[in-house]
Amino acid sequence: MAWLTRRNVLLAGLGLMAVLPGFANPYALFVANLLLIYVILAIGLNLLVGYAGQLAFANAAMFGIGAYTTGLLQVNLGFGYWQALPCGALLAMLIGSAMAYPALRLSGLYLALATLAFAQFTQWVFLNWETVTYGAGGFKVPEVSFAWLGVPSHIGIYYLTLVHAAALFLIAWGIVRSPIGRAFVAIRDGEVAAESLGIDLLRYKALAFAMSGFYAGAAGGLYCAALNFVAPEGYDLFQMVLHKAMVVVGGLGSVVGSVLGATLLVLLLELLRGFKSSQEIVYGALLLAFVIFLPEGVISLVKRRLAGWEEPMRRHAASAEPPPSAAAEATEETGRP
Repeated sequence: MAWLTRRNVLLAGLGLMAVLPGFANPYALFVANLLLIYVILAIGLNLLVGYAGQLAFANAAMFGIGAYTTGLLQVNLGFGYWQALPCGALLAMLIGSAMAYPALRLSGLYLALATLAFAQFTQWVFLNWETVTYGAGGFKVPEVSFAWLGVPSHIGIYYLTLVHAAALFLIAWGIVRSPIGRAFVAIRDGEVAAESLGIDLLRYKALAFAMSGFYAGAAGGLYCAALNFVAPEGYDLFQMVLHKAMVVVGGLGSVVGSVLGATLLVLLLELLRGFKSSQEIVYGALLLAFVIFLPEGVISLVKRRLAGWEEPMRRHAASAEPPPSAAAEATEETGRP
């Protein structure tokens, strides 16, 4: 089992996803595309909730803002998809950044309620601002052409999502191992203590909300292209529960756990496809069970049973042995070898 390290498993998964279009049918490819989109969503949400400790419920709203912006820019203003996609991600990032201001005064349950209210207001706008959002019926989005690559649209979108998921995973991995990630964890563990260490709460909270919004907005733009359709029911309360369940099941404060949680929950979503009315109950029960019995998520089980799955907060883990210079200094100070 020594070969089942984090790097080997992730590289094997990436390789499998890269060759999947060669043998999968269109529906299986769509499910794989959906899985990659939810991986992006789960990673972005984990940066905010798991690392920065901000209990926010606006991820589904940011997901919808990214999708609606990407779609409406194409339909109403004639933008190409390649221009509309970054606009959707950036708008979600800007709105997410603005949510850091109430987060300075609110925390815990109060922040959760405030962000939940924002999410419900966003859903109301999607449903009722018919002159812009086309209301409850939604609207069709132009198909993205990949003729310049010589591949059908659904395969091109799949590979575009795969590249985004891999790149955003690596970016998140670098962030959490940088001083920014350590500042997030300090804020999560105690805001007063973090501020006493010189950490600017507004700056880092705004950064956490902005990154989470960007990830959700990018996922929304990719989701819009995968479906070629945007409608408000795709970004409702169920989506919020689903995103939270992915993070909790995978493991709070773990980038790799986000990938595991999204994978498991999308597979479960497919198994329950024929039981639409019971999906919310199953996901709610699963979320409650993990919070009570396995609060550290699936990744905690993997770390206990397999070596090489640790996620250090620094780029180079400290060695168990002190460096020679430090050992020499210690010997000189103590007078003992």
